[in-house]
Amino acid sequence: MGVQAVQFVIAIAVGIALTQLGNLATTVYLHRDLAHKAVQLHPALRSIFKVFLWMATGISARQWAAVHRKHHAYTDTSEDPHSPARLGWLRVQLTNAALYRRSARDPRTTERYAKDIPVTAPDRWLLNRGIIGLALGIAILIWWLGVVPGIVAVGVHTVGYIGLGGSVNGVAHTFGRRPFDNSATNVTWLAWLTCGEGYHNNHHAAPTSARFARRWHDFDLGWWFISVASMLGLARIRHANVDALASRTTTSVQV
Repeated sequence: MGVQAVQFVIAIAVGIALTQLGNLATTVYLHRDLAHKAVQLHPALRSIFKVFLWMATGISARQWAAVHRKHHAYTDTSEDPHSPARLGWLRVQLTNAALYRRSARDPRTTERYAKDIPVTAPDRWLLNRGIIGLALGIAILIWWLGVVPGIVAVGVHTVGYIGLGGSVNGVAHTFGRRPFDNSATNVTWLAWLTCGEGYHNNHHAAPTSARFARRWHDFDLGWWFISVASMLGLARIRHANVDALASRTTTSVQV
């Protein structure tokens, strides 16, 4: 195998690794901590995730939480920012990022759904400027891997992260199992690729559970990370039992 081929393989591997790190940061920090407060991460861990996501995705943490909370408030209705029931799963799959941006850029979204999330000085000065974070992240990859391999890694990460996010919002509201009586679904293969996000029916049944999986052998990497962080004193878990929380609000319809 030539040098260029090795560089290409390394670039793809780096892109895949960044995709999975992005998924882990999204599910643990943005989703389970910030949006639903199912777990409280140590401030240092929050900062690491926040800065990483800023450079890897350009996402504003506050906007992400607001859009997601709106999704839960209006799941699969005309007000849902990315509902396949309204738009079709394929459109959500292909245009999820654009649908997210449309809702995130509406100031009414953050005003209503992120009142409890403060805007910090670093947010105002830097972290709300996603283009700067993305430019810095791309520059680091190009400096590290070289121009062409760096661009390849960026491309793999972009397609992977955006594509899997679209699958959670599209596929996991259309295909799969529904153990609980809600419109989301459990898609096992997607859970493996998204650190547990594919157990979406479970999550909609018990949004404040830090654990999305119900069985010990279900692959919920986000929960495993939180469990280890808790043992190290880096996280405080509020709730972690899907069935106990779901029994208060919904019904199990399938084992």
